[in-house]
Amino acid sequence: MRKKFLAVTFFVISCSLTCAQGLTASDTSKESVKRYQNIIKSNKQLVDFIEYTFVQKGIPRHLKNLAVIESGLDHNQVSHAGAKGLWQFMSGHANDYGLTDANRSDMYKSTKTAAISLKNLYKKYGNWVTVVAAYNCGEGNIQKAMNKAGSRAYTDFAPYLPSETQNHVKKYLNASYATGELEQVLNDYRNFAANRKAFVPFKSDFSASQENLAETKLNGAFSIDAIASWLEIDKEQILTWNPKLEQELNEKGESDFYLPKDLMVNFLMNKNKILTSSLKN
Repeated sequence: MRKKFLAVTFFVISCSLTCAQGLTASDTSKESVKRYQNIIKSNKQLVDFIEYTFVQKGIPRHLKNLAVIESGLDHNQVSHAGAKGLWQFMSGHANDYGLTDANRSDMYKSTKTAAISLKNLYKKYGNWVTVVAAYNCGEGNIQKAMNKAGSRAYTDFAPYLPSETQNHVKKYLNASYATGELEQVLNDYRNFAANRKAFVPFKSDFSASQENLAETKLNGAFSIDAIASWLEIDKEQILTWNPKLEQELNEKGESDFYLPKDLMVNFLMNKNKILTSSLKN
């Protein structure tokens, strides 16, 4: 038994030391460094706001680099797919967090929304490299890639992601190199990889068997208290239908959400209003 434990421990440590080897800046040229630095220098006031907002939410300053590669810090940027603003929010993603289509181009409101979204993704994936990938291609594609690789480690499942997403992560690492923050990104990933849970498939351990309940997805921006108040029911009743709701929202940033069908209709019809109420609390 001790030999088996030592073997597993050695495997985990070896992985933690080697798994980040493929994660490094792919372009450290003066031109690349200067390009990223000039974007930040030309938008110093905005960058200061982004960093301040992120620090308040417990998010590392280097996540500003995501906006750098997403939009070049141009709040009027619109992609061919219809993503808008600094953070290139698609309509669906924005609406999930109560951000209107018009406010996707608002530098300040979109940054506050991005902070909530990024923090929820980190709670789910445990490292910023995977967060950057998920922000680009969506959580569904990340899940599929993890399942194919049989691993939650980005360096394992990256080959199963769209090439655009792999390149997006490389750009993020390049931008972080230019800002002198690359080692912070890599250290965060190494700490994640040192946990052997990174090398097992990511699966949800909850499936509801209650009858007559409707199902939807709930993200961490929602307050259970706000939902209970809006639906005029006790919070305890919601938790009876959803016994792991608080735990999953805290740990993963999202959860399956179950309500009786009539209440679910009410919830979905008023989802944006409930979200607005949640964000005010």
